[in-house]
Amino acid sequence: MAAVKITIIVDDTAGDGLLGEHGLAMAVETEGRCILFDTGQGEALAPNAALLGVELDRTDILVISHGHYDHTDGIPEVLRSGRKVDVYAHPDIVRRRYSIRGGRPRLVSMAPGSAAALDRLPPSSRHWVREPVQISGTIGLTGPIPRQTDFEDTGGPFYLDPEGREPDPLLDDIALWIATDEGIVVCVGCCHAGLVNTLRHVRGLNDGRRVRAVIGGFHLLEAGPARLERTAAEMRSLDPDEVIPCHCTGERGIAALEAALGKRVKPGRAGESRLF
Repeated sequence: MAAVKITIIVDDTAGDGLLGEHGLAMAVETEGRCILFDTGQGEALAPNAALLGVELDRTDILVISHGHYDHTDGIPEVLRSGRKVDVYAHPDIVRRRYSIRGGRPRLVSMAPGSAAALDRLPPSSRHWVREPVQISGTIGLTGPIPRQTDFEDTGGPFYLDPEGREPDPLLDDIALWIATDEGIVVCVGCCHAGLVNTLRHVRGLNDGRRVRAVIGGFHLLEAGPARLERTAAEMRSLDPDEVIPCHCTGERGIAALEAALGKRVKPGRAGESRLF
């Protein structure tokens, strides 16, 4: 199986000379393909990619993990070259959605420019992911992730209306996986379906093969002690070689994972590359 190189282009924290931004974007290189997983808010994507030697105009595949602005607003930058890019995402990414705190709604859906850029794509380049998708023999997408655990939730006060009457289940949350000789490498955006739900589903799609590594946002920022404890215990059972928390994982989430897995937890930031 081919090697996998993952470069974190956009993250809340960044290495020297790079822009930090609340959001996530990662370049995944494997099998001669250039896959971009999420695009951040759009301000940091292009300058960071240039400094890191990631050529956005060589992107073959764009995967959008879910429809929040901090993962989608760089879409126009990726598609502006006119080069054929196959975009994979759940159709709900274009829904209007809100976060409500203190009674104040805040729009957190993708920007109109991102939706327009997707609309301009030829139909053959838009791949709506309503079920698991096999991109190649070793690359796949989860499709919507079953919510099976009783301790995981979407991770925040997310709604489909500004009045807060209709909770947003974020059913568009999907993950990317790549099979390697040592196990499955999983890329996640925010894990709104839950980190444990996500990894269990990926294993189920791969005949129970072990998880080699998971990288991305785990959305444990607002998780209470019980959820953190259960998540840490499940991760200990899953026994991955590497856990690379980014973006929305939060300090308490990282600490809980470190308590369970020790030095296998290696927090990521923009500018870092990992080989698997």
